[in-house]
This record gives sequence, structure tokens and C-alpha cells, in this order.
Amino acid sequence: AALTQAIVDLKLSPYVLMLVLGLVYVVLGCILDGFSIVVMTLPIALPMAVASGFDPIWFGIYLILMVELSQITPPVGFNLFVIQGLTDKSIGEIAVYALPFFFLMVLTTVIITVFPEIVLYLPRLMSG
Repeated sequence: AALTQAIVDLKLSPYVLMLVLGLVYVVLGCILDGFSIVVMTLPIALPMAVASGFDPIWFGIYLILMVELSQITPPVGFNLFVIQGLTDKSIGEIAVYALPFFFLMVLTTVIITVFPEIVLYLPRLMSG
């Protein structure tokens, strides 16, 4: 709670906060699996996102995108190892093939950050 409050007190722009969190998730994805990243960061990151004005449902979708993005970043990128086991190609070659998908996921993350209604439309419609 103290770390969350200290970061909230910095009064960062919401977009800068999401950029920093995104970078943290990509770096953590280089050394940890996705489940560990979620368990370690959610209690800190969710209150920061909500304090910055982001919807919790939106943040959950953002978090899933960032974790999936981190799973295709070497050296640990677990999804790269799964594909390597299926194809018998080198991890470097698979990483090169995954690069366009990495950039598409970054673009998707930017789009949902700038236009959060894209991901909130259906949940709001269903909740009445």
C-alpha cells in the first residue's frame, strides 16, 4: 500500500503510468512466467491504475495483453519455447518470426489505452 501511494503521489500522467507499467511488464516477462507476473504485480498496479482513473475491467484486459506480450520476449519467453518444441526451429528464428506479433500487440495496447471504450463497450452493455 505504501509503494502504491508513493507512486500515486508522483502525480504521473495516466498514460505515462501505463507506459511505465508496460515497460515493467515486458522486463518482468524476460525473467518470469505470466502467472508469477500477475500475482506479483496486481496488488500494486491495480490500485495505481484505478487511482489514475482507469477502469478495473480495462486494466484487467491491459494486464492480460501485457503478460501475453511478455511471453514472446526472449530470453525466457515461454511461448517461444512452446513453438520451438513444436517446430524444431531455433529460438532465435522463432523470436524473429514473433517480432511482427510483438509490434501488433504493442499497437493494440496503445489503441485500447487511448480508446478504452473499445474494451469497455460490451461489459458496460451487459451490466446495464
